[in-house]
Amino acid sequence: MTPLVDVTETDLDKMLRDTFTNDFRTGYITAKGYCLPEYYKTFSESIEHMEVRDDDVWVCSFPKTGTTWTQEMVWCIANDLDFEAARRVLYERFPFLELSSLFDYTRIIPRTPGLHLREHVLDSVKYVEDLPSPRFVKTHLPFELLPRQIRTGEKRPKIIYVARNAKDTCISYFHHCKLLEGYRGTFEDFCALFLGKKLCYAPFFDHLLGFWKRRDDRNSLFLKYEDMKSDLPGVIGKTAEFLGKNLTQDQAKVLADHLSFASMKANPSVNYQEVVEVNKKFKLIETEGQFMRSGKVDQWKETMTSDAIDRFDEWTSQNLRGTDFRF
Repeated sequence: MTPLVDVTETDLDKMLRDTFTNDFRTGYITAKGYCLPEYYKTFSESIEHMEVRDDDVWVCSFPKTGTTWTQEMVWCIANDLDFEAARRVLYERFPFLELSSLFDYTRIIPRTPGLHLREHVLDSVKYVEDLPSPRFVKTHLPFELLPRQIRTGEKRPKIIYVARNAKDTCISYFHHCKLLEGYRGTFEDFCALFLGKKLCYAPFFDHLLGFWKRRDDRNSLFLKYEDMKSDLPGVIGKTAEFLGKNLTQDQAKVLADHLSFASMKANPSVNYQEVVEVNKKFKLIETEGQFMRSGKVDQWKETMTSDAIDRFDEWTSQNLRGTDFRF
């Protein structure tokens, strides 16, 4: 089968540098086999040694697999559908653990009076550490890079992982990186980087399978984006049970309405419009768009070439061979 892009690993490194470095993403490192921005080194020890709490709730995922959707669902269930309190922006209620280890925003945050994001961005690990219990924590880190206390089982917070099929994830990640992270290359190049393990948090399947093999742990819940799209009330019920909450059918319906794509896209507490506007203001991006773009399942059928689909399917088959995971 003809490769999607005929490149060597060295070519991929050059492609990554040429299309995906800037003042706030200066380079990349490999940590336990995963690709991360080099700025991660300044916070890796803080994450490794952070104090985890047993009553924490962590939403873990590869980027663009339904993370924000899952966060809002989890937070609303755990907080008894307090939609008034949910008006507070999500990244304050449910902060992104390693945000400040991925970007050096110190150059623009002090120049942005009134920005809600400021305290969180400057040291997101400390922001999480200082939150009162129960804490809600988002991370894209693979299991191998989570805090030591989680990996060793010394602390057992509730961990909810959400997965999405690789082709849709790649498409959504491409648009996200153009909108918010300064990616300048083509979609074909992005696919090559995705398949070649040269994007942040890649390799994709290593990330997913690291949580899949722990899905039966009593403190773990594994969700799939496609199930959320096809049966959101059912996923709400499963998540509520995992969190020790009882929802009536009426409550589940109200929450499902709150979590609809149209509602989420129009909701300023979860649509990250403030972050997009900051990027535009300081010309960190040149692309127009919204954080929540389509939310569709199988968007790859309308976007990818037949060669790209074949390449992804073959790559998926190779990576899942010998496992019991299927989308």
